[in-house]
Amino acid sequence: MRVVNLGPDPSLVYRPDIAEKQCKDKEDYRNFESGSLFDRVFRTYKIMHTNQTLDFVKQKHSEWSHCSHSQMGVMDAVMSLDQLVDESDPDVDFPNSFHAFQTAEGIRREHPDKEWFQLVGLIHDIGKTMALWGEPQWAVVGDTFPVGCRFQNSIVFRENSFQDNPDSSDPVYSTECGIYTPNCGLDNVNMSWGHDEYLYRVMKYNECSIPEEGLYMIRFHSFYPWHSHGDYMHLCNEKDLSMLPWVQEFNKFDLYTKTTELPNVEALKPYYQSLIDKYCPGTLKW
Repeated sequence: MRVVNLGPDPSLVYRPDIAEKQCKDKEDYRNFESGSLFDRVFRTYKIMHTNQTLDFVKQKHSEWSHCSHSQMGVMDAVMSLDQLVDESDPDVDFPNSFHAFQTAEGIRREHPDKEWFQLVGLIHDIGKTMALWGEPQWAVVGDTFPVGCRFQNSIVFRENSFQDNPDSSDPVYSTECGIYTPNCGLDNVNMSWGHDEYLYRVMKYNECSIPEEGLYMIRFHSFYPWHSHGDYMHLCNEKDLSMLPWVQEFNKFDLYTKTTELPNVEALKPYYQSLIDKYCPGTLKW
């Protein structure tokens, strides 16, 4: 399998500087056309879209699905994201651990009766710990998309980032359904490898008790071409369509709670540790 090297990995650049708080309109989020972080974001997606092939994804499944890399509790995983700035995100330039608590608190305000939903808000990105264990960020962060079938136009930077991906010219993989059958269900679709799929597999491997709606949020929250643009519906079955509103509800908090007003993490930890103890207790295998 050939991995194209386009220069230094953007994940090696750490930017802890935080701008003054600004109130953003909803339409200002996910700006992939301009902004101070544009070059960093585009480079990350360009490398991702060059190398995320069906063969690459299958290799990553074999490397990570056995959960043999580490053992730690969920809160330790959340706090490990202090070391990570997501190089694919055009909206934030501060460590990912703050975003975890921002998302969880946003959900807690609107859904005070759904503890599992709040916990998903906290943990949804902790699969990004792969980047701390040697994976380049282009194989960890960013929007996800199916491999093994045509790359749809709603994928970020679709028009100028896939030209060097060999699957884009494969006579089977470049067709509408590719290796899949219509309405086969997303469970049967290979997604580009990243933190969504990895954390989903960690939760399943460790038999965590998060309900199916929460597992869908974890597994597909970065699948923007589906939940925000309506693409790939031809691959969905009834279960996927019934779960879609839950993923969309989660997306409101994942996206619109991103501000430079940072939460008091230490004050919030005891509450969220109680949720961890309820749904995914103890030391997990990663």
